[in-house]
Amino acid sequence: MKRVVCLGGGPAGLYSSILLKKALPKAQIEVYERNRPDDTFGWGVVFSDKTMAGFRDVDRETHDAIVADFHHWDDVVVHFKSESMRSSGHGFCGIERKRLLSIMQERARDLGVEQTFEYEVDPTELDRFRDADLLVAADGVNSRIRNHFADVFAPAIDVRKCRFIWLGTKQKFPAFTFAFEQAKHGWFQIHAYQFSRDLATVIVETREETWLAEGLDRFDTDESIAFCEKLFAKYLDGHRLMSNARHLRGSAWLNFNRVLCDKWFHENIVLIGDAAHTAHFGIGSGTKLAMEDAISLVQQVATATDVRKGLEIYQADRSLEALKLQSAARNRMEWFENVARYVQQPPQQFAYNLLTGSQRIGHANLRLRDARFVDGYEQWFAREQGTAATPRPPMFLPLTIAGMRVANRVIVSPMAQYEATDGLPDDWHLVHYGSRALGGAGLMFTEMTCVSPRGRITPGCTGLWNDAQRDAWHRIVSFVHQNSPIKFCMQLGHAGRKGSTQLGWESIDHPLPQGNWPLLSASPLPYLPGTSQTPRQMTRSDMDEVREQFVAAAQRALQADFDMLELHFAHGYLLASFLSPLTNIRTDEFGGDVDGRLRYPLEVLAAVRRVWPRERPLSVRISATDWAPGGLSEDDLIVIVRAFKDAGSDAIDVSTGQTVPHQQPVYGRMYQTPLADKIRNEVGITTIAVGNIYEADHVNTIIAAGRADLCALARPHLANPAWTLHAAAEQNYVDQHWPAPYLNGKSQLERNLERAAQTVGPV
Repeated sequence: MKRVVCLGGGPAGLYSSILLKKALPKAQIEVYERNRPDDTFGWGVVFSDKTMAGFRDVDRETHDAIVADFHHWDDVVVHFKSESMRSSGHGFCGIERKRLLSIMQERARDLGVEQTFEYEVDPTELDRFRDADLLVAADGVNSRIRNHFADVFAPAIDVRKCRFIWLGTKQKFPAFTFAFEQAKHGWFQIHAYQFSRDLATVIVETREETWLAEGLDRFDTDESIAFCEKLFAKYLDGHRLMSNARHLRGSAWLNFNRVLCDKWFHENIVLIGDAAHTAHFGIGSGTKLAMEDAISLVQQVATATDVRKGLEIYQADRSLEALKLQSAARNRMEWFENVARYVQQPPQQFAYNLLTGSQRIGHANLRLRDARFVDGYEQWFAREQGTAATPRPPMFLPLTIAGMRVANRVIVSPMAQYEATDGLPDDWHLVHYGSRALGGAGLMFTEMTCVSPRGRITPGCTGLWNDAQRDAWHRIVSFVHQNSPIKFCMQLGHAGRKGSTQLGWESIDHPLPQGNWPLLSASPLPYLPGTSQTPRQMTRSDMDEVREQFVAAAQRALQADFDMLELHFAHGYLLASFLSPLTNIRTDEFGGDVDGRLRYPLEVLAAVRRVWPRERPLSVRISATDWAPGGLSEDDLIVIVRAFKDAGSDAIDVSTGQTVPHQQPVYGRMYQTPLADKIRNEVGITTIAVGNIYEADHVNTIIAAGRADLCALARPHLANPAWTLHAAAEQNYVDQHWPAPYLNGKSQLERNLERAAQTVGPV
């Protein structure tokens, strides 16, 4: 390449120009910036120690100049309800944004980069750069280049729920500080950190509706600063707050815009930094992400014979990293958007919840950073949970639901086996459930067991519609109770429009080649249009019949001595089809608004509750979101859960989706847990988290933070029936129950793990 033009002279554009000039010393590298050299509209920039190591590897001179002006800290302090909680070992450093720009400008100048200031490039006049091999669009979150080519870049812009104002102060904040204060109309929080010897950043944030209720939309910058100084006076120690954004039109309070583009390059134009994606300040620095973009971009295009191919590799590399960071940032961002959800938590748990809110830092990682903090928290949490014994990993704390006590928080999740004949569980089920009952979990669920032959998903599904099935289940329950302290839950369901299909390892969700039975649903909508059978819309007579089938199955579950019962109202099955507006288009009293859609599921729940003993828990599994436009709303979700709680449900098992085939889930680690968190902390009911939970650290973190009360794991238990026993040994939890015949295995496993922990280098 002979000529590269960087449109934007912030950290993204400047760092790109520096690295490009190093890689292409003979090329003409230019930067155009609309502001003056010393203009800046932030205060401090934060980097982690790990990030700085990456910068050192690509340009030592810039790295060393930045480090020379760093203010470094390890601690995070959380102030909440007159309590202060401190955690160490986090390894952050800050630098004044103006100084960072100055360092980069000087470095670029020394390398021979041409810099032009107070010149904004008009996207309609890019022909002046037609001889450039590459145009790097580094013009920020409001990128004119991106907006001009929006049809190509396809940006998704999500305006978030909080307002924030970015301020500075001369007050010293030697630790990264979070502080929370309640104003007349809601909660405000500050993110504060020292970035130089004399200055610190203070970001003040609150929900949009709180901001409006306090009248801040009518305040000018000085009035807003006065409001913040008064609210957070105890942390400022008489120091003033300052703004360097008085030039902005309108309010100094901003909404964070979450930006991610579908495509990052067009012809010879490439997006970088905030122009391509944004990262919420709650997880760190968008500047970090932009500079790492620059590293990747230069690595891919500087020596490429085909620039377009290099840009494709750049996007593939960085878009994945941006998604990961945005996922973590989304979790943290939503945590701060929903502070009111957590204010009922004790200060210790509130702080732990905050520290782990991104899901990038879990219980084990927090222990590596600050073992003393985690040890103290485990001790406090054990006492809080009513356990006087020695502190233990949170996953091994007992829990009482209704009159049932489970020994720990691990659940063997429902896992369809498709091995029954005429609904009858056999020796396969005895071995399957029996082996997992010996594996150490606190609670185990059956697969969805159907209340009638026509309620089955497949011909291989288990049932509980006759006494022979009851007796077969009782044989399994008796083995479990005789050989393990685990509690056993029967999950009852009716497939509805998703029934009469092939086994799970055949053509899943597709009708049987022959022998199909008629289907029922809330509305006459096939699951797979053009493929699935069209169900009959349920009549009042059908509703009565199915309700009584649930009641009869619940009575048989009690006779079989199950400890707990769960009703399956999720995944698009019969009762779920009433709840979702995507599958319920009825115009009678069982359709329409959420109250109408709730009516029949509540009727079934109430009828079952009448025959299921109060001392034995009753839970409901729901799909908390349909992952599809027009599906269940968050407001409707809360209405539904409150109604289930009032009708006698002791717990909510929080799954998602599988309502419609055109769903678009957002997968990731523990991806459904935020919905369990929402339900638990807004409704106040025991919740079960499920969905890509596969490590002991996931369980410990979810339970300790109060995001759920129990964690259900499916695939890990398919691969390892003794998953919980292994998790206990790995964490040195010696009080976990093991079956007596397996105790020799326990001692050997513990010895092997201890030796492995003491081994340095490869074994």
